[in-house]
Amino acid sequence: MDKNRTEGLKHEVKGAVKETIGKVTGNTGKQIAGNLEKNAGKIQNAVGKASDEVRKEDKKQEKAARKAANG
Repeated sequence: MDKNRTEGLKHEVKGAVKETIGKVTGNTGKQIAGNLEKNAGKIQNAVGKASDEVRKEDKKQEKAARKAANG
């Protein structure tokens, strides 16, 4: 699993907690900061997923190339 996926998930959770605390306490600044962190985490997680897919496809193509070379 790509590091961006784990870091992104961490930021999503942390941001969601901040956002909720901001809502409960009426602290708009904390709520907005939490929302921003949560959404940044979602983006980072998506980047990690894309990296995983690229790596997976590379391995698949390498395997196919080796198989074709070996006949």
